[in-house]
This record gives sequence, structure tokens and C-alpha cells, in this order.
Amino acid sequence: MASISPKFFLNFLVYQFSSLPVPKKDYNGHTVIVTGANVGLGFEAARHFVRLGAARVILACRSTEKGEAAKQDIEKTTPPAPGAVIEVWPLDLCSFESVKEFCRRAAKLDRLDVLLENAGVAMGTFTEAEGYETTITVNVISTFLIAVWLLPTLRRTAAQFNVTPHLTIVASEAHNFARFPERHAPQILEEFRPGKGSMFDRYNTSKLLDVFMARELAERASSSSSVVINSTNPGLCWSELSRNTPYFIRPLLKGGLYLLARSTEVGSRCLMAAADAGPESHGKYIDSCQVSPPNWFVLSDDGVRAQRRVYAELLEIVEGIEPGITKNI
Repeated sequence: MASISPKFFLNFLVYQFSSLPVPKKDYNGHTVIVTGANVGLGFEAARHFVRLGAARVILACRSTEKGEAAKQDIEKTTPPAPGAVIEVWPLDLCSFESVKEFCRRAAKLDRLDVLLENAGVAMGTFTEAEGYETTITVNVISTFLIAVWLLPTLRRTAAQFNVTPHLTIVASEAHNFARFPERHAPQILEEFRPGKGSMFDRYNTSKLLDVFMARELAERASSSSSVVINSTNPGLCWSELSRNTPYFIRPLLKGGLYLLARSTEVGSRCLMAAADAGPESHGKYIDSCQVSPPNWFVLSDDGVRAQRRVYAELLEIVEGIEPGITKNI
């Protein structure tokens, strides 16, 4: 599937070295959840939300110890507004029970203005979580489960407070490189079970599925939702995403990062732009703070068919995890 033209690389360089706007929106009174907020892009985005006056910023982290360290760092460098709070909530996307416990708690919030689903992994070798390869469990299934579970909370916020909540899924330009041979199988997500497929393309494919997820969920929810749903590409950034890649690849990655990467703070501006984008961004892909077309395959007839198949399979999976949840859409 992957077909990358010279124009893509030129656009990548233009976007990668473009000047990105510093977030300025006033989040006074707003409640925000950032997953994977203890490090990297999520951490810097959480710091921005605090700086911009959010009343409640929830750092959803696998390690509460690291989450507390991130909280203390933000409080020290960016003191919250009077009366505002930063909270650390446990969330392990490798565990559906952890996700369910987190969502039950989040669904009881008095309001939820931004759900920024940033947490993700890039595994170099096969590991299993909840019956699927870990990258797919974390980046796709658990991410979709949270999105569907908390849609009613976002809608309720819109109705009660006359605001436009945002559900933003952090994707990546890596979706352009996905070969995605799994699309030829009778059941796409079954190809990510133990003993199947290659890890070479796994992260790229997971980010393609994230783009699919945001597009299809936005389309299905649009008639009954005042929530903006989109996906965003933060560009190539310094982060700990490569920490699980094979050791012999890391020097090459670090070399590329040294030459091309944005800082995590600059990259986080892309997340903030998506979380503040207007209704024109609903169902869209945001690259370097502006609505942009995703990979050609996403927009093709084959891509649309694959998107709908993945969405239907995800619905079946999350319905099995939490019966009745698909009624939220």
C-alpha cells in the first residue's frame, strides 16, 4: 500500500521546519484529560493546558509514580490558576480492566472539555496484551474504547456549558508508510493476534488505524454530537516513543532525530491546535496545526472500505469488553 512520492518528503520538510503557533486559548473553568501525560508530548500539552488556565487537568498515566513526578514538575514551572488542580489518574492501556476502571471514573466528571488521547507505544518485538499485539491493543483498541465510553460525557458537557468539547487522537505521519497487508484478510484485527504478522510495519499500521478511527467515529457520531473529533500529527519530535525499539536501531533513530526533530514542546503545539480546532476539523487529520489531507490510501475507495471494516470490527471488540457501550455513539 505504501507509495511515497518525492512531493511527500518535500512537504514533510516544509511542515517539519515551519513555525508553529504558541497556544493561546483560554481554558478557564475547563476540565481536560491527557493520556500518556507523564512524559513527552502529553506532558508538554498538559503543561500548556495548565498555563492556559484549565481548572482541572487530569494526567492519565500507566505509572502513577511518574505521573506524580510530572505533576510536581508542572506545578513548579507553571503554577496552576487559583483554585485549579492537577490530578494523576492510573491508566494502563495494556489492560482492559484498567481502561474500564478509568472510564467509569471519568464518566462521573461534572464536565469534560478535552479528551486528548496521546498515549501510544512503538514496540520493536512482539509482546501480547489482552490477546492482541501490544501496539494494537494500546494505540488502537484501548484508545477506541476510551473514546466511545466518554463520548456521552463530552456531549453532556456541550449541552450543560454551551461549549464545544474536543476528542483528539494523536496519530502520526507514520501512517503514510503503512503497508497494511492485513486489509486483505477476512478479519483485519484478527491478523494482530499472537503468531501472526510482522512487527516491521506495526507502528505505522496502528497510526493508520488511528486515522481511520477518528474519521469514521466522527462520521457516525456527527448527527447526534456537538463534539469535535479529529486526529493530529505532531511531526517528528524528540520523545521516548523509540524506547522499545531494538537497540541496534536506536543510534539511527537518534541520528535522524538530531537532524530533523522538533522539541516535544513544539510538537505539543500540534496537539493543542487540534484540541482547539473549529468544526471544520471534525473527522479531519491535522498536520502541523492545520487541516491537511491524510495519505492517499485513506481517501481512496479501498481505504474507505478498509476504514469501515476496521470500525465495525472495533465496535464488536469493545462491545465484547463492555456490553452496551456501542450505544454511546
